[in-house]
This record gives sequence, structure tokens and C-alpha cells, in this order.
Amino acid sequence: MLQLLSENQCFGGVHRRYGHSSSVLNCAMELAVFLPPQALCGRPVPALYWLSGLTCTDQTFMQKAGALRLASEMGLALVAPDTSPRGDTVPTDPDGHWDFGVGAGFYLNATAAPWSAHYRMHDYVVQELPELLEAELPLCPWRGISGHSMGGHGALVCAMRNPGRYRSISAFAPIAHPSISPWGEKAFRHYLGPDRASWREWDACELIATARERLPLLVDQGTADDFLEAQLRPQALERAAAAAGHPLTLRLQEGYDHSYFFIQSFIDDHLRHHARELLREPG
Repeated sequence: MLQLLSENQCFGGVHRRYGHSSSVLNCAMELAVFLPPQALCGRPVPALYWLSGLTCTDQTFMQKAGALRLASEMGLALVAPDTSPRGDTVPTDPDGHWDFGVGAGFYLNATAAPWSAHYRMHDYVVQELPELLEAELPLCPWRGISGHSMGGHGALVCAMRNPGRYRSISAFAPIAHPSISPWGEKAFRHYLGPDRASWREWDACELIATARERLPLLVDQGTADDFLEAQLRPQALERAAAAAGHPLTLRLQEGYDHSYFFIQSFIDDHLRHHARELLREPG
């Protein structure tokens, strides 16, 4: 059951923060939802799920991306979960590093102890959260998914692993090939164990070859991103998509970095990309 934590009117709709107890993550969670004015009239609307990056919370996207005005005009709900489980019982990096543990769930299902008891963000995002929200809020089961950096990785993997679950997908500066990036290698080694073969199930560049659904991918990447070469590797995704015949639009945006100034600049394009499918009547 959702517990309303706060509510703000915005562009004719409402931004709400909710808390709930997650059985998948075995802890209390918080999330943000923007409901456009159409939903407030009782008509169920489609939802775009946004997965944020390392160290972010449910509030980062809602407050920094500048997405609410156009979402309100279009009639799209926005859902922003947190980036990891949290709480006194949830383990985190014992050295306090920012790129692993709390705030860095990597949107996978951990299989190694002690992480497997809580770090199951994939099942939380794909299954538990939509089921809860669609039961309690005026949301229809037409879903898109997007995200930034670690969240871009999560969006790609969630869609590729779950055909039929989403109608649209996009990403900003995703960690495209986490099996060979320092961030991804660190997370996978702890969450999944040392067997690299098991890592392929959570790597978009590996999954794309056998994906059973070919949703068109829109990916924006700034050329001035400090993490471009070592961590993000969009060219690897481009090569994998070409080899698999998977539709990908990769846009290299000259001079843009990894910040939310970059996301603000192109978020409208992504909202329109999702709206083309989410607002289209099926059939």
C-alpha cells in the first residue's frame, strides 16, 4: 500500500512522493510520481519510468530534468524510483565509496551474499512497482522506460529482458557495456560473484543479440562527458545493435557533459519518442 509523503501542484498536475514496504527489496522504499491533469480527472494514463544514475534518489529527475511541463501537456505520467534499497539493515560499501552499494543498485537481481537479500532492483522496477502503482493510481499498463548513466543501463536491460513489458525505450549516456567498465565490473563482481558468464545477463551489449523484441532505441551521449571512454562505451552498443539488426538512434551531442544540463537539453525529444508509442491506441 502506498503512503503519501508529500504533494505539490505542478503544470496542472501533481508531483507526489510515496513510501511503501517492498517485499522484493525487503525494506521500506520511497519514490516520486508525476500525474498529469488527465489522470486527475480519473482517466488512466501511460507512464514513463525513469531510472536515475549513481548516487541519485527519486527526486533527482523530478527536480532537475525539466520534464514535467511537456509530460503534463501530453498526458504522460512519470515514475521515478530510488536507485537502490536503503535502511539500517541494507548492506553497502564498507569503505563508503559512492559507486557501489546504497545509491548504486545497478538495476539487477543480486545473487551473491550479503547483497542478494535486498539488492533486487530489477524485479522491483519491472514487476513489483508497476503492479503496485497500477493498482492504486490512475495508470494504465502502457509503459515506457528511460534513464541516465547507471539508469540508462537499467532501462536497456529491463526492456531487453522483458519483451512485451514496455512499449518504448530510451537512454541518456548509459553504461552500455558494464561487463568491461570499471563501475560495472565492481558492481557485478560483488552483486553477482566472480563468474563473468553470469554477468552477460545484465549487459545490454550481450543481451541485444538475442533480444526477442526490437523496440527502437534512442540514445543521447555528450561528447564532453568525462566518463565517455572508460565507463559508457556507446560505440560498443552501436556495434552490437548493428550486428543484431536492432534499431538504434545514437546521437552524439557535441560539447555536452554528463550532467542534468545535458538531460534538460534533450529531454523533450525523449518524451516525444515515448509518447509516439505510449499515446498510440493499440491495434
